[in-house]
Amino acid sequence: MPVETFKATAHLQKGRVLRCNGKCLFAFLESCFTSRGFALFRYCILSDRSSLRYDKENTELGGTEMTIILTMFATGTLLGFVGAGGAGFIIAILTFLFHIPIHTALATSLAAMAFTTLSGAFSHYREGNTSVKTGLITGGFGLTGAFAGSKVSALIPADSLHWLTAGMLFLSSFLLMVRLVVFDRYTQHNQTAKHRESSLFWLKCISLGIATGFLAGTFGIGSTPFIQIGLLTMLGLSIRQSVGTTMLIILFIAIGGGTGFSTKGFLDVTLLIQVLAGTMCGAYIGAKFTGHAPKPLLKTAMILAPATAGVLLVI
Repeated sequence: MPVETFKATAHLQKGRVLRCNGKCLFAFLESCFTSRGFALFRYCILSDRSSLRYDKENTELGGTEMTIILTMFATGTLLGFVGAGGAGFIIAILTFLFHIPIHTALATSLAAMAFTTLSGAFSHYREGNTSVKTGLITGGFGLTGAFAGSKVSALIPADSLHWLTAGMLFLSSFLLMVRLVVFDRYTQHNQTAKHRESSLFWLKCISLGIATGFLAGTFGIGSTPFIQIGLLTMLGLSIRQSVGTTMLIILFIAIGGGTGFSTKGFLDVTLLIQVLAGTMCGAYIGAKFTGHAPKPLLKTAMILAPATAGVLLVI
């Protein structure tokens, strides 16, 4: 591949840190995985993570738009394959690999969820998997909780927020294990229509919405296992309905959290577009292969995804 086509500048700074311009990765792909392209790409990625630092003022550094999009594409493919939501995983990738500030990563993750869950919520509604009234009430108060949580998150120092978010991801991993192992055998019947119209039922909806929304807004995670277990145990929904209703609730929570972070100036629209472009395309492709994987593998991967994200946040 000609040097003038490659158009990549690479030099060592302080003996270790490699920086390359934004066309490095694009030219590498264009070269059809030649040995030279692969060598430079591998060196850029593995030599030092500081070479991938995201800089809104200078996108010519290693953490370029193309690199972020392709990394999010790979992440989306993996998450789409295992069927995980991946909000925490996206936060971990953005902070660990690209050194994006944790508050910006949280804002991006929540805002991205508003787009990625929209199609899922509509699909579940069409399939009859959604308790619409329950989802609207719980989601509406979840939106309020997420908005308030984002305001609280803005007050938490970045170092502390790393550990707190990691802790929530580990807890999510545990709850996912409970959900996938224990509640797969859950046979509780749906609550009667009369019970669903009771004041106690709606009070439970409001409480669940505020609590899960606040957690999502504060720590930037989707709160999927928290919501699903709450719908199963507190509100008596079936597993099928809990899945679809959760998507509707998360849609409201993501809107509330994303709006709250944007009012604090943490939402980077350019970064959001890059994350969406990568994850949505990747998730679509990854989902095509889900049916070919054994269920034990998928369950294990879903449980390990948030735990792995938690580890990345604290190392």
